[in-house]
Amino acid sequence: MIALAVVCAVAGAASNAVGTAFQRKAASTVSRGGGLGLMIALVRRPAWSIGIAGVVGAAVFQALALVNGPMALVQPLFVLELPFALLVVAPLMHRRLPAAGWRAVAGLVGGLALVLAAAAPSGTRNEAAMVRWLPVLALTLGAMVLAVLLARPARSSLFRAAALATAAAIGNALTAALMKSATGVLADSGFTAFLRTWQTYGFALAGVGALLLLENSLQAGALVASQPALTLGDATVSLLLGVALFGEHVRTGWWLLPELAGVLLILWGVLRLTRVVPHLIDPHR
Repeated sequence: MIALAVVCAVAGAASNAVGTAFQRKAASTVSRGGGLGLMIALVRRPAWSIGIAGVVGAAVFQALALVNGPMALVQPLFVLELPFALLVVAPLMHRRLPAAGWRAVAGLVGGLALVLAAAAPSGTRNEAAMVRWLPVLALTLGAMVLAVLLARPARSSLFRAAALATAAAIGNALTAALMKSATGVLADSGFTAFLRTWQTYGFALAGVGALLLLENSLQAGALVASQPALTLGDATVSLLLGVALFGEHVRTGWWLLPELAGVLLILWGVLRLTRVVPHLIDPHR
């Protein structure tokens, strides 16, 4: 089951990379605007439609991964979306990834392997009691609203992009938690029960909200501000939600040292990638 979860998560990261690459290509053609106006402009672009198809495929793989493995394992694997995206974006933009970029990719992948090996996520259930959901919903939705409010008056495009990306990352993690619960109902009780559970509609709404925030973060400023928040924020919040909602376990104690080293290596890789190859992945270049 764990092996299947890993395979599906990696496939989901690859599919999401295709979606992200084409969404960025579409976003690069929209010079101004935000909110629903930005979405209306993007819908008219074929590249955005391909991007959405990639996102849908990623959601299917993600659901399969979440129902078969711990959320604390599955969601961090989506960090692989960034190196996968570079492999898609480079030929899409008729450019090549420099050697420094490949070193950053190696650092990111190595850091992810170190984190997962040290944390060794284990144990999960697919449903959580409402008494667990209520504080989680209050905290995550409140944090998303706060991030958006902080972004609105910001004069710095970097801060605005980072704030919106943080809100999107929290939304992605919440979507994954709701999806895990809903797909668990589908696997255990069938399609009728799946349609009756509130988590089904919750993950759909959270997913749309996270997508809207993602589009606006990509359009607000440079990727060097938004990508670290998206990459590390989603993985971190997902790990916390896995523990809080589904009783998952990660190793602590002295294991926190290699876990921290892995996180720093991932952060280094992400920052290097967004600085070495802005012409590949920044929609404003």
